[in-house]
Amino acid sequence: MLAAVVGGLLLLWGVLLLLLWRTRPPDLTVREALRLLPDLVRLVRRLAADRSLPRGVRVRLWLLLVYLLSPVDLVPDVVPVLGYADDVVVVALALRSVVRAAGAPAVQRAWPGGPAGLAVVQRLAGLGRD
Repeated sequence: MLAAVVGGLLLLWGVLLLLLWRTRPPDLTVREALRLLPDLVRLVRRLAADRSLPRGVRVRLWLLLVYLLSPVDLVPDVVPVLGYADDVVVVALALRSVVRAAGAPAVQRAWPGGPAGLAVVQRLAGLGRD
C-alpha cells in the first residue's frame, strides 16, 4: 500500500516536472533560470507584503517563502537537478495561482528585474502563451 502511494506521488511529481519543462520558454537555459532566482524571491516578498492584494493571496505567498527557505523539501536539494526542480515547480504553481487571483498588473508592478526576466516569469505564470 505504501509503495503504491509513494509510486503515485512520484508519478504525479514527474508529470508536473514534464508540464513545467514543456511550458518553459524554448531559449531558457539553466544558467538564466538561476539568475532569476534572486529577483523571484524579491518578487514573492514584495507581493506578500502588498496590502492591496487579497489576504488569501498574501498568505499563499508567505507560505511559499517559508517553503523555499525551509531545509525540508519534497526532493532534497542535494539531489542533482531534481533537488531544485521541485522548488521551480512549487514557485510556478504559486505564481499561476497569484496571477489568477491578483492579476498580471500586480506581478508587473512588483517585478524588481528587467523586462527579459519579467517575460520569463510571465511565461512561468501562464501568461503570454503563443
